[in-house]
Amino acid sequence: MFTPEGEVWYNIPEFNLLANNITVPGFSPLFPDAHCTSNGEICQLNTGEAEINAATTVSALWLSDKFDLTSTYLFITGVAGVNPNVATIAGVAFARYAVQVGLQYEVDPRELPANFSSGYFPLGTSASDDYPVNLYGTEVFELNDALRKEVVQYAKKATLNDSDAAIAYRANYPQEAARAAPSVVECDVATADVWYSGKILSDTFSNTTRIWTNGTGVYCATAQEDNGTLEALVRGAKAGKVDYSRVILMRTFSDFDQPYDNEQTLFNLRYANQGGVLPAINNIYLVGIKVAQGILAGWDSKFKQGIKPTNYVGDIFGSLGGDIKPDFGPGEAVIAGFRRRDIASAPFRRTPVTRARIIND
Repeated sequence: MFTPEGEVWYNIPEFNLLANNITVPGFSPLFPDAHCTSNGEICQLNTGEAEINAATTVSALWLSDKFDLTSTYLFITGVAGVNPNVATIAGVAFARYAVQVGLQYEVDPRELPANFSSGYFPLGTSASDDYPVNLYGTEVFELNDALRKEVVQYAKKATLNDSDAAIAYRANYPQEAARAAPSVVECDVATADVWYSGKILSDTFSNTTRIWTNGTGVYCATAQEDNGTLEALVRGAKAGKVDYSRVILMRTFSDFDQPYDNEQTLFNLRYANQGGVLPAINNIYLVGIKVAQGILAGWDSKFKQGIKPTNYVGDIFGSLGGDIKPDFGPGEAVIAGFRRRDIASAPFRRTPVTRARIIND
């Protein structure tokens, strides 16, 4: 997403991504090129940071006539914050779900009644434990879990980078997951343009992830891009340009999303020497190269034909269809009913209703 995450792939012994640099209209002005090996077998791009940059760049990718992505494995990588209840700094996560936790009402908690646990609650509701009533379509994306489990086997062959500072910092946390050595885990990503910190927000978005995935998702990683990227890829898949079942999402952990006991949240966010940034960047390559090599080595025997999903893949609307129906969200029948409704006859968006509806702003 930004310069260090991209540069970790350059000047590596396995292949040369700078052999063929292709300028793509619509890419970020900071990162205007796709970088490819001489045979075009592997390419890389930087989207730029946050959801708008990610969605715009990835849309420009599949709209370009310079690439055929119909059988391409799309490997999303970047650093992230980490929930210490689930994993630790310098660790690595492969996600099944990306949840757009910022797509909610927000009221400054100082202006809320005392019985509110945070200032966030889902659109069309009045409580954080409710399912969203107003759906925009980008709330939750689900990826191919069979593919995730396949590539995690390759990822676990990597020796992860760590640092003395990270070892010392994680020892301050009481949670067993936070104190453990970094490892490769399977858990999910919360997407928000806001770079947040603190136990209250972490607990809130952990709850959001659980509820919006119907109890399946486990929040461990904070990120600013993934739902933007995945929405662009869903649209590309609907246009026949991308195989969405070939998307992989990996995040490496650079910092804890909340302080340890007796540490101030602001200090944790802005000033603490957590020691996780450089290991997290290095682990993008150290783990990512194992995944890339595994796919290339198994191309003819396994990956060329694709890894068939055993779970639903796609967005909350079920936009991509398929035999397996969404295992989260309000259900296809409900969504179809609201698609057929005239928006003018729908309740005003701030009026509580009992079923999800589509907002066509």
